[in-house]
Amino acid sequence: MYCDFYSVADRDSDMPAFFGALLKEIELCEIHASDWTIDTIFIGGGTPSLINPKHIEKMIQTLDNKFDLSHVTEFTIEANPGEAPIERLKAFRELGINRLSIGVQSLELNLLQFLTRIHGPEEVFTTFDAARKAGYDNINFDLIFNIPGQTLDIWKRDLHTIIDLNPEHISCYSLTVEENTQLFQYVNRGLITMPCDDQSSEYYQWTQFIMGENGYEQYEISNWSKSKRECRHNLHYWEIDPYMAFGPSAHGFDGQHRFSNIRNLDGYIKKLNERELPRQDHYKLFDKDRTNEIIGFGLRIRDGINLSNIPPSHIDAVYHSIKQNQSKWGDFYIIENNRLKLTPTGFAFADGIAVDLMIE
Repeated sequence: MYCDFYSVADRDSDMPAFFGALLKEIELCEIHASDWTIDTIFIGGGTPSLINPKHIEKMIQTLDNKFDLSHVTEFTIEANPGEAPIERLKAFRELGINRLSIGVQSLELNLLQFLTRIHGPEEVFTTFDAARKAGYDNINFDLIFNIPGQTLDIWKRDLHTIIDLNPEHISCYSLTVEENTQLFQYVNRGLITMPCDDQSSEYYQWTQFIMGENGYEQYEISNWSKSKRECRHNLHYWEIDPYMAFGPSAHGFDGQHRFSNIRNLDGYIKKLNERELPRQDHYKLFDKDRTNEIIGFGLRIRDGINLSNIPPSHIDAVYHSIKQNQSKWGDFYIIENNRLKLTPTGFAFADGIAVDLMIE
C-alpha cells in the first residue's frame, strides 16, 4: 500500500480539503483486496513528516476500516532533514510507523543548493538523532551521486560519514537527466555538463565495495541494507506485486491493471468532492507487458527474475532473447535454479541488459 503525499508549496490552508479528499478516495477504492496480505505501508512524496499526526491517524483509521491491516510489519514515512520535529516523530511512532526514510541527498552544501534542497549537513545529523531518540530502529538514508561538481573525494567523504552513523538501510541513486526538467534544459543548452559514464561507473563500483566492507548487503541496484533490513515495500514493486495507491499523482497496480491519479491538487479535490475516482490513466497489463516488466524490474534485484513467472505464451521468446544476448552480456548474468540474475558487476549495466532482453 502506497500513500503518495503530492508536493505543492504554500497550500497549508488546503490541508483539510486535501485530507478530506484523500479519505474519500480510500473509501471509494474499488480494488478487491480481501485475498491480499497487506504487510507494508509507505507514506511518501512532499514532506509528510510535517503533517499533523491527527491527519495521519485519521488516514490510518480509514484504511483499517476499508482493508485488513493486521499483517502490516513495515510502515514507512519519508522526512527531509530539518523537517521532522521530534514531537512529530514520536507521535508517528505511537501510531505504528516504524521506519523512517530521510532524504539526505548530499552533505556538501554547494551540491545541496544545486539540487534545490533547503537543508544543510547539520540538519541531517539532528534529524537522525531525533529519530533514534523517538524510537526508530529502522532508518534509511537517500543519497545521490553523479552530481555535476561532485568529486569522488566528496562522495567518499559523504558515504563514510553516513556509514559511521550506522543506519539500517542506505539508498544511493545516480542523478539522471529527465526530460521536461530544468536540469534537462540546462544540460541541453550546454550550461551544465553531466559526469561521463566512466566517472559514474567509478563512483558506483566504489560504492558497492565500501558498502560490502561495512556490512551492507546489496539487494537491489541502488539499495543496501543490514541483514534482513531490506525495504519490503520496494521489493513488492520490483517483484510486480499488486499495491494500492492514494493521493495526487499516485500510481497503483491491482494485479491486472496499472493506474495513475491526476497530478493537479485542485482537480484531485474536485473529482473526489464529486465522488469520482481521480484517475488520469488506467490500462491493462497484457502478457507481453507483464513479461517485459518482469525483466525490467526483476533484473534490479539480487534474487533476479523467477523465470517460472514469465507468462507461458512468452517464455520461449525470453529464452531466445537470453541466447541472442549471450555474447554481449553473458559475462554479467547467470541462470541457476530457474532464476536469471545479474552478477555484482552486472548491476552497473542493468538498464542496458534489460532493454536488450525485453521481447518485441
